Amino acid sequence: MPTLLRLRAAALTATAVLLSTVLAGCGGDDAEDEDLTRQELEWKECGAPDEAQGGGAAPSPLPDDGEWQCATMKAPLDWDEPKGDTIGLELIRVRTTGSASERIGSLLFNFGGPGGSGVKTLPAFAEDYGTLRTRYDLVSFDPRGVGRSKPVICENDQQLDAYFQQDATPDDAAERTVLLDNTKEFNDACENNSEQMLPNVRTTDAARDLDLMRQVLGDEKLHYFGFSYGTELGGVYAHLFPRKVGRAVFDAVVDPTQNAEQGSLGQAEGFQLALDNFAEDCVSKTEECPVGDSAQDVKDRIARLLRDLDRKPIPGVFPRELTQTAATNGIVQALYSQDFWEYLTEGLQQAYEGDGSTLMLLSDSMNGRSENGEYDNSAAAHTAISCADSKPRYDAAYVERILPEFRAASPLFGDYLAWGMIGCTDWAVPGAADHPDVSAPGAPPILVIGNTGDPATPYEGARAMVNALGEGVGVELTYRGQGHGAYDSKNKCVQDAVHGYLLDGKVPQARTVCG
Repeated sequence: MPTLLRLRAAALTATAVLLSTVLAGCGGDDAEDEDLTRQELEWKECGAPDEAQGGGAAPSPLPDDGEWQCATMKAPLDWDEPKGDTIGLELIRVRTTGSASERIGSLLFNFGGPGGSGVKTLPAFAEDYGTLRTRYDLVSFDPRGVGRSKPVICENDQQLDAYFQQDATPDDAAERTVLLDNTKEFNDACENNSEQMLPNVRTTDAARDLDLMRQVLGDEKLHYFGFSYGTELGGVYAHLFPRKVGRAVFDAVVDPTQNAEQGSLGQAEGFQLALDNFAEDCVSKTEECPVGDSAQDVKDRIARLLRDLDRKPIPGVFPRELTQTAATNGIVQALYSQDFWEYLTEGLQQAYEGDGSTLMLLSDSMNGRSENGEYDNSAAAHTAISCADSKPRYDAAYVERILPEFRAASPLFGDYLAWGMIGCTDWAVPGAADHPDVSAPGAPPILVIGNTGDPATPYEGARAMVNALGEGVGVELTYRGQGHGAYDSKNKCVQDAVHGYLLDGKVPQARTVCG
């Protein structure tokens, strides 16, 4: 269930699709005295994504016939024992369209999560990065524990169907007991199926993988574009390897100073703001808003729908029913991007008439469920990485004490996000810290972009990241817009700033405002 909802492009790609092989990994290989920095990658044509990555067809060539290539990089299973067992990390790339003299190097992308497959996501968005490709090879990867990179596996598809349908906002002791029992069963399954990986999926481990990737790709510096959770990964990399940072952009920025509770509370406020903006947008259109007569009426009707679903679900995607939790998940997913507000309007209209199919498809997208009923491993990986990173453990009594604060932040999403905090209770391995360390003295300028209407990583996180990186490192840019992230809004001001920086090294003036 929800902890920190940072999954960005992978979920949005699945939404667009829904609405319009054997799990790989080399765990157990012995590195012996092999220098992993000297390994040569065997690039080959990419196959179709496997179930853990989300399935689907092999990536198609880009319009200019740019071919996708995939390779597996060896990395230590345990970075504290770099000469021990190794795992395989899956990479994908498309070569630059520029000449050898114009090429800067590789630009590595992380699209967020934690738990999103970069191998699946980069091809879906690559045309949006065509300008960047004029001087960079575009490269992404499945982080350790994700997709084809020794994935964390918890429950099977049938179990996950039930898990995501359960009542995630208990109203009494009996419902609370069921939620706690189901969470423990999920966490126990993670330990039973992936015990070897659980201690080795921290963001610090992924950051060390990034530096190995940089060396294996032949780059003196790491050039990086991180979205959502990818900004946290980038910040941790900058802390560990400040003098290896090249040109880096952080977009949809995670607040690195917050613990899990503060992050969840911030998201309650963020998604409530996004819902407010959706409601205002609907009623401000010249034609009648089909889901409410006023902004408050829109929100009141949604709240009433969720209360009704708590008592009696409606038909969703056969044979499943749309529960209160699934509907909330679907609404949250649609609020990630203004492009999906029309789907939210359609889904609400249908639900008011007894048809929960569109909201359920949105929920399925959030949870990584394909049309054929198979789940990717994003939920398992998200939980494993979040719990390995985050030290606090919250029990039911604590959640009940803080519920009033969460409800004040969001009448609609407060309970949902507060109860999501129990996801790491009784987790098999301890969490590393209250929050990540991203201080990076000695690093070059990093462009940090905050979106004033971002629901999942609220705008204030960008300023917090700038301050935490340290004086002279973070350069803040503000986008006055809606949705999770700024670059993919195609706002010219934002994209000009990013292109000028990544392609020509021109650092924007601090606190530039776009929108």
